[in-house]
Amino acid sequence: MAMRELYRQSRKAAIWGIGISLLLGGAKLLGGHFGHSMALFSDAIHSLGDAVVFLGVLAALVWSEQPPDQEHPYGHTRAEALAGFSVAFILILSALWVLWEALRSLQEPPEELKNYTLWIAGISAVLKEGMYQYSIRVARQTRSRAIEASAWDHRMDAATSFGVLLALLLVQWGGPSFHAADHVAAVGVGLVILLGGSRLFWNNLQELMDRQAQPEILQAVRREALTVPGVKGVEKLLVRKTGMEYLVDIHVEVDPEITVREGHAIAHAVKDHVQAQIGSIRDLLVHIEPAGGPQTMIKRD
Repeated sequence: MAMRELYRQSRKAAIWGIGISLLLGGAKLLGGHFGHSMALFSDAIHSLGDAVVFLGVLAALVWSEQPPDQEHPYGHTRAEALAGFSVAFILILSALWVLWEALRSLQEPPEELKNYTLWIAGISAVLKEGMYQYSIRVARQTRSRAIEASAWDHRMDAATSFGVLLALLLVQWGGPSFHAADHVAAVGVGLVILLGGSRLFWNNLQELMDRQAQPEILQAVRREALTVPGVKGVEKLLVRKTGMEYLVDIHVEVDPEITVREGHAIAHAVKDHVQAQIGSIRDLLVHIEPAGGPQTMIKRD
């Protein structure tokens, strides 16, 4: 699939995330306030925060697609990882606020819970799970960290909305004596957000630190490089993820008796072939090594 289409799918997922999060966030905010549910109100903060985050993700995706320029010769794809990093940071801050507010208001006298809060929580759980299924499919196709972060945020929102629904049912069934269940659910919302935010924070931090790419990407690059005529082996392979694309540094072994011109032609052939076969490779830096050296790691069969 062409990179332009992958970016288009990612932008579409971000736009849907903005719309759904604003809709549900507003409904939960009003429902939590007028329906006297701390858990639903806390969930509203999460959803409204999502809308702001998805707006940032959308801006980052648009920015990432811009071609390289003189000041950014490697392109602008790091913006996408930064957006995913920002998602995680905002989730962590939101979680801390939710936990504080849930515990602080626990001792306040209970108010009567309104029935419509149940409908809001239930509809939110269903819609957010649907958004997770859609977004994670897009993230797997595009390998977008920001969309993956957004997808898991939808899943966490669905899980927390379902937890809020159960707590509200318990309060409705048990009356004022089960007032604490609403606050316990709010604490659960906060802990789920905190856990997910921490995981996303770590994953995006690793990408910004140029962690080696997934094994399947490494295997694919090695396999395609070894099919190029003249390549005797792959000595070294470094692949780093940048947004939805990859930058590759590869050392290939060739016959030590060939000319510089022939070695240069093989290097170009490796670059052209690998990029043609793996559309997510933005650029390859190919280094030529003489075959039979002591550092050989992978040989052609």
